[in-house]
Amino acid sequence: MLDRTTTAFSHVKPGDTPFVSGGLRDFFLYRDLGVAEATHGKVIAHLVKANMAPETGTGWHRHEAEFQIVYMLKGWARFMYEDKETLVEAGDVVHQRPGIKHFLFDYSPDMEYLEIVSPADFGSIDVEPVCDIPPPTPWK
Repeated sequence: MLDRTTTAFSHVKPGDTPFVSGGLRDFFLYRDLGVAEATHGKVIAHLVKANMAPETGTGWHRHEAEFQIVYMLKGWARFMYEDKETLVEAGDVVHQRPGIKHFLFDYSPDMEYLEIVSPADFGSIDVEPVCDIPPPTPWK
């Protein structure tokens, strides 16, 4: 049976929380959707959008998380998931299995995605490069 006492009801409207810097990556902006507070840190849900053109990307890393999905809302992003290049476009959903080594190296100026991760305070750990990274597409 689901324990309803460990989470709270949450309803966040578009104007309730702004996009802000200061998240995991300085070249993205993040909008909190209230889920981390409602779940007492069990899950985070936020919108992430491009703020600057890609230069170096995220670097090779993995997350200390039990669950992570990315749902691309607008634009596109190119990732390396281990040694496989993956184009994620608007409407695509990616489940990143725990510990997968990856690198987001390119994205469109209008890129925006929903990210849901458990736990909310997941860690990001730099890892040794898996393979070479293609160059990003210059913004015009």
